[in-house]
Amino acid sequence: MLGDKLREAIAKLTGKAYVDEAAVKTLIKDLQKVLLASDVNVKLVFELSKRIEERALRSEKKEALTLKEHVVKVVYEELVRLMGDSYTPRIDKHKILLCGLYGSGKTTTAAKLAKFYKNRGLSVLLVGADVDRPAAQEQLRQLAEKVGARFYTTKADAAAIVREALKDAKEDVIIVDSAGRNAFDDQLAAELKAIYEVLKPEEVFLVITGDIGQVAGKQAAEFNSIVPISGVIATRMDGSGKGGGALSAVAATGAKIAFIGVGEKIDDLEIYKSEKFVGRLLGMPDLETLMEKIKQVAKEEDLKKIESEGLTIETFYEQLKAAKKLGPLGNVFSMLGVNNIPKDVLQQSEEKLKKYEAMINSMTKAEKKDPKLIRSSKGRLARIAKGSGCSENDVREFLSQFEKVEKMMEKFQKDRGFRTKMEKMLKGMPPGVM
Repeated sequence: MLGDKLREAIAKLTGKAYVDEAAVKTLIKDLQKVLLASDVNVKLVFELSKRIEERALRSEKKEALTLKEHVVKVVYEELVRLMGDSYTPRIDKHKILLCGLYGSGKTTTAAKLAKFYKNRGLSVLLVGADVDRPAAQEQLRQLAEKVGARFYTTKADAAAIVREALKDAKEDVIIVDSAGRNAFDDQLAAELKAIYEVLKPEEVFLVITGDIGQVAGKQAAEFNSIVPISGVIATRMDGSGKGGGALSAVAATGAKIAFIGVGEKIDDLEIYKSEKFVGRLLGMPDLETLMEKIKQVAKEEDLKKIESEGLTIETFYEQLKAAKKLGPLGNVFSMLGVNNIPKDVLQQSEEKLKKYEAMINSMTKAEKKDPKLIRSSKGRLARIAKGSGCSENDVREFLSQFEKVEKMMEKFQKDRGFRTKMEKMLKGMPPGVM
């Protein structure tokens, strides 16, 4: 992955006792290899290398920085420049047209966008104008129901669907899902033009997948020649080794990355901020994004209510569900700046959480409120194990883990010093700082 390799290259430099011109040039060669392997355009890599060398070795560094820190700062700033400008979304009444080829994830992205605007207090209408893929309109209808947005479509051509949708639309944000094709062609171009003329959107988002690499630049240019692209939404950025290539290629065309999809869940859509994206690649904590997610989850799950009721297996389950909404564990650790956790460990952790959920679902209400009932009854233990598809030892292990969490919560509530340290850690401050 791009982030792993970039961190390795920087670690080789920062691990040296002394940094000189030769060390900087070695770093640049390592960066070139990493970026080219991630499908970043050769010309862009060459230009980036020249700028890093010029600034790292010849520009004046701030007095407070060591040469190592100066070089890392330069690399960070130049990677941010390579990956394009950050995006600020409109949070007002406006119309959006989504376009892209087959398999880019347009329909799911339409629902993710709807959830994004709903979370910010805006009403949303989702319009199914994909008349080419039979299942697209039904898929969008189901997703609209899931996110609490209104859905509209009819049995007509794409432009007519949009025209009819606009007649009685009272929502703040109107999102139109258009058809795709296997490749950009005249039929797709004509359909997009017709929708654009009827809709007159304030935003046109091209949806691409991060795994197409620098081909993303070509797609952005093609679609922009037909309808003015105001932003690009890159999906599948959570597991793509070519994501850097896709983002840099789009940035080179002058188009802006607007959002990135970082997972399959409906909340896994982030506003694109190049500083945060590069920071996360380099292993810098992104506590702002994590805290935003925590606030949103707290609102949805009413965590204050959970806290006031005290910790039982029932409230622990509610917290478990809330934690799952933050996204895959790997993403959460990445936001904390912890990137070197082995994949098999993360996978085991995800699997354990699924097992815990199955066990809790197999418990009675009384058992959830008082875990001692399970400890004191072999029959209860056997029933929970059988109902969850786990072993009795797995259930015992869960009870032990729960007891540890319970003790930590008690310590958290009683020990003010411990609580202050934890709160500072969550705000990204070292324990000794006020």
